[in-house]
Amino acid sequence: MKEQIYTHCVAHVEERLQRLKHTIANLQEALSSETKSTAGDKHETGRAMVQLEREKCGKQLAEVQKLQKILSKISLTNATNIVHLGSLVHTTNAIYFIAISIGQVRIANEVAYAIAPNTPIGKLLIGKKVHDTITFNGITQKILRIT
Repeated sequence: MKEQIYTHCVAHVEERLQRLKHTIANLQEALSSETKSTAGDKHETGRAMVQLEREKCGKQLAEVQKLQKILSKISLTNATNIVHLGSLVHTTNAIYFIAISIGQVRIANEVAYAIAPNTPIGKLLIGKKVHDTITFNGITQKILRIT
């Protein structure tokens, strides 16, 4: 299950990356194909808005590249008894994959949650061992298994 969730995370990030690259290419094309119109202020405003959108996409691209870097650090074969980046944590209430935050992932008939280590529940889980408990939103969960 761990490998399948990891693959889902990688595919999610790759899809997001491709959408951003497509958007950036379209914005670049809009900037380079726009010619100076007689309504100078309108033209400059349009170019400024496209430029701002391109900068926003650039920031999103940097974020996606950061997610790729996090995923590249995950070892699927490195099993420990302590929750860390790349752990699949089975608790009494849910299954968590400590990697990046993409939310609910359905594999076969099971549901897991891909969460980042810096999320509130991720922070509670990091460093814990089997049989440890965490309390999140007033609900106590016991760690049953770590893979």
